[in-house]
Amino acid sequence: MGPVKMKGKSMATNVKGTFSRLMKELFSRYKKQLILVACCLILSAIATSGASIYIINMTQALLATGRVIDEIVASLVIGVSIMACIYFIGILANYIRARTMAIVTQAFLNDIRIKMFKGMQNLPIKYFDSRNHGDIMSYYTNDIDAIRQLISQSLPAMFQSAIMIIVIFGVMIYYSVWLTLLVLACVIVMMVVSKKVGGNSAKYFIRQQQSIAKTEGYIEEMIHGQKVVKVFCHEKEAERKFDEVNEELFNDARSANTYANILMPILGNIGNIMYVLLAFVGSLIIVNEGINVGLMGVSRTAATLIPVVIGFLTMGRQFTMQVSQISQQINAVVMALAGAERIFALMDEKPEEDQGYVTLVHAKYDENGNLTESDERTRTWAWKHPHKADGTITYVPLKGDIEMHDVDFGYVPEKIVLHDVSLHATPGEKYAFVGATGAGKTTITNLINRFYDIADGKIRYDGININKIKKADLRRSLGMVLQDTNLFTGTVRENIRYGRLDATDEEVEEAAKIANAHDFITRLPEGYDTMLESDGANLSQGQRQLISIARAAVADAPVMILDEATSSIDTRTERLVQEGTDRLMKGRTVFVIAHRLSTIQNADTIMVLDHGRVIERGSHEQLIAQKGQYYRLYTGVFELE
Repeated sequence: MGPVKMKGKSMATNVKGTFSRLMKELFSRYKKQLILVACCLILSAIATSGASIYIINMTQALLATGRVIDEIVASLVIGVSIMACIYFIGILANYIRARTMAIVTQAFLNDIRIKMFKGMQNLPIKYFDSRNHGDIMSYYTNDIDAIRQLISQSLPAMFQSAIMIIVIFGVMIYYSVWLTLLVLACVIVMMVVSKKVGGNSAKYFIRQQQSIAKTEGYIEEMIHGQKVVKVFCHEKEAERKFDEVNEELFNDARSANTYANILMPILGNIGNIMYVLLAFVGSLIIVNEGINVGLMGVSRTAATLIPVVIGFLTMGRQFTMQVSQISQQINAVVMALAGAERIFALMDEKPEEDQGYVTLVHAKYDENGNLTESDERTRTWAWKHPHKADGTITYVPLKGDIEMHDVDFGYVPEKIVLHDVSLHATPGEKYAFVGATGAGKTTITNLINRFYDIADGKIRYDGININKIKKADLRRSLGMVLQDTNLFTGTVRENIRYGRLDATDEEVEEAAKIANAHDFITRLPEGYDTMLESDGANLSQGQRQLISIARAAVADAPVMILDEATSSIDTRTERLVQEGTDRLMKGRTVFVIAHRLSTIQNADTIMVLDHGRVIERGSHEQLIAQKGQYYRLYTGVFELE
């Protein structure tokens, strides 16, 4: 039994706080680069706006009366040269900005991914048990990409547009208050439309992001369970369910992009209408020459008004384009903030608590027979137990003595799955757990590993409360062989060495021999250097299990946990695995979970569990003699589910 799966949320609930934190994270690391980018954006905005101003001045100069052709040509050459310089400055500023922003964006995302992954490694197992793995993967893909677009494109574009709006507005109001008011009226209409249409677009873009995470989660689940799908001929049903989630994604994406795609044509047409109105009103002003049109109340003639109107047509188009640009980026901002909130939620997840202070150290006996700490690797381990009361330190030999006293546990507080479980496994003893699925067998081993903490009772390891032992040191003293083997991309040697990273090649090969894996490994194309990919797909299930046993063997832990290690392999391979596990278990405290009762007949103690309670306990012979639940299981009167 495990915790209930929950789905993550993608809706940004604290937009202001999320944006503030994102900017704080960004500026705290790349302040100098971002200041350079801001300067480049300001230069680019001024250069773009300055060209319009210069067009007005140059046109006025060309239309001035009393000038000869040579003066006009000279003015044109100078004017074009100055405009070329202005545009060159803008191009250079944009180049520096784009290059710097690309470096900053990728470096920032690299930092975020590292921080996310490091934080994820410190999360408790229950976090992964209670969430869809595909949804977690979407943090590293969709959400990170949304932030990339925000930082590299949306924010610079919005900042530059804001600067240009301020500059152009100042220039427009200087030259003509009335034409400026006309532009503002059109902009207000554009803002109302953007709020209505853009709001719906943002809402559906968030739904699209949620649907993408759901679809990716389903695909990841189907890829992982492809064998089960094919065995049960479930292809059509899998396709039907995929069609459902994909249809949901299609509908959300269609709605989001429909609103997004109609927004720009609407705003563009409003801009065209404004262009016509500017030309019409400007013509009226020219006809009524002499009207006070400027901010300073300067009377202008028709010759000076014509360049103003021409310049206004350009500036008005630029002004509305910048407003449209900001409106267009709203969707990207909303999506990025939704993704950033999810990422920050992952980064803020409470790490696995560890208040332990007892550590595992290399030890040796001195000439007086006292156990002391050693800087060198020895085959002797000890628990280094500092006593806070008097400041003394004692060293307790690591033996593998495990005790559980009246342990209660529930994955959720309102549902207890283990009730008053007690056991005492001594060094060299083999302890087996038997029971139907959900009886609590794996849960007991999860508690020994402290993947979960008990609700009540005590667990002692060599007489020390395991809550006092640092989790990393506790788990280093435990070896595990699971039913579901997990092999990683890398060589066979690297996968075995995963059990102890400082193991030598000789120790790796010795561990493989203990696990009965050496023979088949040497027959692989590259032997121990054969590359494994896709969870060891080029190996049989039995071979993968033997590598898993070798991994546990190289760890050389005094306590071994075998969780149904032989349940999914053939009889011949089972014999090899059984021989390997028998060698592995020699002299160690061993906990075995098994459905095949034939594999645990030689166990010193067998515990029969039912709904989280121990109902029988004893050796194989004792339990057979009792003729209780174990007897019925063994004789086939009652079968394990």
